[in-house]
Amino acid sequence: MANEVSMSAPANSGGGGAGGGGFTFDADKIDAIIKKWQDLQADLKRDYDDANLMANVKAPGKEFASGDWEKLANPSGKAFLEQNKKMQEYVKNYIDALTAAKQKITTKESDTQADLSKTGNQAT
Repeated sequence: MANEVSMSAPANSGGGGAGGGGFTFDADKIDAIIKKWQDLQADLKRDYDDANLMANVKAPGKEFASGDWEKLANPSGKAFLEQNKKMQEYVKNYIDALTAAKQKITTKESDTQADLSKTGNQAT
């Protein structure tokens, strides 16, 4: 019988939908789920580095058109940086929650094995 863990998505500081939802993970599959979230986290970090370039772009020249281009590009890049930072925080919290859930499963399985061993050694 596979152990399962039920958990809700972690709360984030930005708005969001109504609560009450949750997920159930099979203990055998939780590592794969954690890996997918870690891959997403790595992608977000790469995007953050690219967004830093957008947020800090300098005008190619001192003329009017270049200045306007810089004024339009920087706020967009900064907005993307802020959203990316919030998403990274959300993903980190989710990975932490999954890791904690995995630890609970491992501990519970270990405790169950110990209890079974004790029961098997009792005299009847």
